[in-house]
Amino acid sequence: MPTVLIIDDNAAVAIALDVLFSLHDIDALRAASPEEGLALLERSQVDLVIQDMNFSADTTSGEEGAGLFRQIRKRHPDLPVILLTAWTHLDAAVDLVKSGAADYLSKPWNDNRLIATVTNLIELGQANRALQQRVRRERRQRRELENGFDLRGMVWQDPATERVLHLACQVARADVPVLISGANGTGKERIADIIQANSLVADGPFVVLNCGALPAELIEAELFGADAGAYTGASKAREGKFEAADGGTLFLDEIGNLPLAGQMKLLRVLETGRFERLGSNRERQVKVRVISATNADLPAMIRAGTFREDLFYRLNLIELRIAPLAARPADILPLAASFLGAGKSLHPGAEAALLAHGWPGNVRELKNVIARASLLASGAVIQAADLGLPAAAAPALEVEPDRDVISGALTRAGGVVAQAAAELGLSRQALYRRMERLGIARPG
Repeated sequence: MPTVLIIDDNAAVAIALDVLFSLHDIDALRAASPEEGLALLERSQVDLVIQDMNFSADTTSGEEGAGLFRQIRKRHPDLPVILLTAWTHLDAAVDLVKSGAADYLSKPWNDNRLIATVTNLIELGQANRALQQRVRRERRQRRELENGFDLRGMVWQDPATERVLHLACQVARADVPVLISGANGTGKERIADIIQANSLVADGPFVVLNCGALPAELIEAELFGADAGAYTGASKAREGKFEAADGGTLFLDEIGNLPLAGQMKLLRVLETGRFERLGSNRERQVKVRVISATNADLPAMIRAGTFREDLFYRLNLIELRIAPLAARPADILPLAASFLGAGKSLHPGAEAALLAHGWPGNVRELKNVIARASLLASGAVIQAADLGLPAAAAPALEVEPDRDVISGALTRAGGVVAQAAAELGLSRQALYRRMERLGIARPG
């Protein structure tokens, strides 16, 4: 249950507020002086303070209230404070609101407005505390990642990326296949490199094969090697990627491009560690950790008969899904800064343009855009025009939310007005005004 601290030397006022709050499931603490109020704040969990502006008899200047407010703000900078004021010192209350007070109410107050204001501020405070807790948790998790693992210089800020990194580091030391899925340019190879760097075979080779960059008839030779004469142009024996990766990690990018014959042989290697070079009957044995990646829909390929289901489940013991860059917007500006040329910086307009762009080419596109802008910009500060990005579409005209829209937002927010207002792009006061106009009661 939320708690409000009432600081007022008038016992009748304090009791009336206490009774009013008790009718709305809000606890109240009472203090008759600034000193008593500050002491209660130090030893009690309080969600909001309501304070008078004068405490000494025959004093109407409001200076005592201003001094109390400054003490509260100094000791508890995030605690909302509502000022109770008479018309004679309204200007002083307005000045304090400009300095950070949450609101002011004139005596005698309107019960409905007071309860609405208090409830609103308590909800906002709870939302802010939840946000602060999440930020602290994310910072702690980031420190644990950075201090506990080799992240190969990975740049990120978005929680979606951090979740992938956590899972990658968690499974790195397990000797199991990992499948990394995501669109082209999202950084799948970087994640594979991080897994290798934190694995039990970190000192072994890290060999990369892009299955989509070779003709189908050459992929098997690249994977398993070939004896001399195994195919046209094979004038001498050559080792394949599995032999090169023995004792380390083999990263198979675009695994969906592997032909069915190669899929069957890959499955056998994963199960036994044995294979033959093309044109050879001699069996070879290797110990290789396989990480694969794809931008293809492998389940759809299985249904179409172009990818083996048994191989999919063998590769897919652990799957890491990397979101497209547009779905992790907090990564955009840190990545852009890491790609900037020496002595270059981004103008705020350029940053806004980067955030507004859809990034169909993901991180690879962002890197190219920044590299080009760093070379072509006439000055040290890169402007929006230097990026060469298409102009963002004009924002749609705002539509006044109707009764159904507001009711739906309140339902999704569980009755928390602050969250519903944020979803609708309104201030809490603006949402309350619309609720009153439309006759919408706050969910209980």
